[in-house]
Amino acid sequence: MGLPAGKRDRRIVLQRATSTKNGLNEDVKQWSALGTRWAEKLDVSDGEQLRAAQMGATITTRFRVLYDSLTSTLTPRDRLLLGSLVYEIMGIKGIGAREGMEITTTARPDLQP
Repeated sequence: MGLPAGKRDRRIVLQRATSTKNGLNEDVKQWSALGTRWAEKLDVSDGEQLRAAQMGATITTRFRVLYDSLTSTLTPRDRLLLGSLVYEIMGIKGIGAREGMEITTTARPDLQP
């Protein structure tokens, strides 16, 4: 049956990091876009967490996308963007028989550029 197209109403950018060397031969991580996909956004929770004596807001969100040659290669080392928020990928699982992918992410709005 697949994911209903009407629920995939958010355009996300999928990114993967590459490592290069700078002038001091230090590793530098650079993010590049893999592609864009339509996704359904499901907010799981948002809350305040105490980390290292610092209060920070976190958002846990699930994104549902169609299964394809790009989304099938995603790993927790990748990330996605929606608007100005950067979402770190925490987990990925298939939905149905290769119908779609559910990507669980977290974002820290207080640390965004």
